[in-house]
Amino acid sequence: MAAMTASPRRLVLASASPARLGLLRNAGLAPEVIVSGVDEDALDAPTPGELALVLAEAKAAVVAAREDAAGALVIGCDSVLELDGQALGKPADAEEALARWKSMRGRAGVLRTGHCVIDTVTGRRASAVASTTVNFGEPTDAEVAAYVASGEPLHVAGAFTLDGRSAPFIDSIEGDHGNVIGLSLPLLRRLLGELGISITDLWV
Repeated sequence: MAAMTASPRRLVLASASPARLGLLRNAGLAPEVIVSGVDEDALDAPTPGELALVLAEAKAAVVAAREDAAGALVIGCDSVLELDGQALGKPADAEEALARWKSMRGRAGVLRTGHCVIDTVTGRRASAVASTTVNFGEPTDAEVAAYVASGEPLHVAGAFTLDGRSAPFIDSIEGDHGNVIGLSLPLLRRLLGELGISITDLWV
């Protein structure tokens, strides 16, 4: 008889982000999605990096406490763009997105993504922040207006994404590209390792 192969641990992504889900699936993982419902505006921290971590930990903790996440590994993430020392999340409206892009042109910002992994079986957790420098190009006023009109920047931290319509407006990055999209797979691997779990054991 063939040897029985153990099923991989159940993985839950505490985020509604299709980009994060796509990154995990492309890496051979099959997470379920349970949205945390955390009120991001109710949380604060002294620095953008700390804010990203606080938000990620809050999302992971809320989902890990739910009965339907019992036995799972829960991944919480949250991203903010640091520019001039300020944490920039999703713009409130098109006007803010337009002003944001005009202020970012030709400059560099740092995309900070907090990551938190909670093992609901042991109660252990591991968390850290990944940072990637983003060098913005100089799109014209007409290009910025067209991008904002597309609606995309209203749904992403920093009002841009590396895998969407704003990709032509980003000259280069320094660091992990996945982190800019929403999740750093190398950091996730290290955090799982801290919990005694190999990412290859989670492949499906």
